[in-house]
Amino acid sequence: MRRLRTSLTSALAVLAFAGAAVAAPPIWVVRDKDSEMVLFGSVHVLPPNMDWAPPALTEALKAADDIWFELPVDAQTETETAGLAAQVGVLPPDGSLFKLLSPADAALMSRVAEAYGVSTALLDRLQPWLAEISLAGGAYRKAGADAGGGVEKVVAGMVSPTAKREAFETPAEQIALLSDGKLAEQIASLRETLHEMEDKPDEFQVLLKAWLDGDVDALRREAVDPIRETSPALFLRLITERNARWTQILDARLKGHGRTVVVVGAGHLVGPDGVPARLRALGYSVTGP
Repeated sequence: MRRLRTSLTSALAVLAFAGAAVAAPPIWVVRDKDSEMVLFGSVHVLPPNMDWAPPALTEALKAADDIWFELPVDAQTETETAGLAAQVGVLPPDGSLFKLLSPADAALMSRVAEAYGVSTALLDRLQPWLAEISLAGGAYRKAGADAGGGVEKVVAGMVSPTAKREAFETPAEQIALLSDGKLAEQIASLRETLHEMEDKPDEFQVLLKAWLDGDVDALRREAVDPIRETSPALFLRLITERNARWTQILDARLKGHGRTVVVVGAGHLVGPDGVPARLRALGYSVTGP
């Protein structure tokens, strides 16, 4: 779950709008002489029927010339992503995730799986990275959340039909980011998530409240710092290197002209490694947290 809420789900900000400070999910506005770019921090999985969209985002979507997501937001991408995960995320026929884990970790995974309604038979067949995602899915379901109510799905329906839709990555690239890590790294990340799910069963609600309240410090502390501290190599691959690549793309876009909206996991927008900080360092005017 830690991984999902950082790269494939996470955190955010306080919006100063119409002269008043309003607690809301994350917005940054990047400007040069002939471009305006709105950066919005996403939570990919949300309970249905939530009212979370700040007015500034709604207005930006109406006027956007182009919109950027991490992945294309469409049924074909969902199908391709699921297919690739099934291809590379399953252990060999004689493999067993429980046997790859220490006895203590295997017992912990059994307890967590039972608590969150995830099949242990399914988990036993999965690579650690995909088992972690499957367990996170159980936590989200228990909280009444799903991807259908996530920010990307909602935003995709709000944006101007004339806006060009772009994506930073392909399904194959994103699956590779998760699956290419060393086995020891994957197991360490899974272990951290298992402990979190057992020790902090309300963690998703805590993170969701922080996002809705615009509590940037809490979101960074809960969603970003743990992976930086416990899995530096994973943090480098999932956060730092991707933020650097995306910043290069957005820099090139800002050298053109027009209005752009960018919607990515909120963990990519906070802290010194975040995209807003990187754009500030390039000399752009960036307003926001």
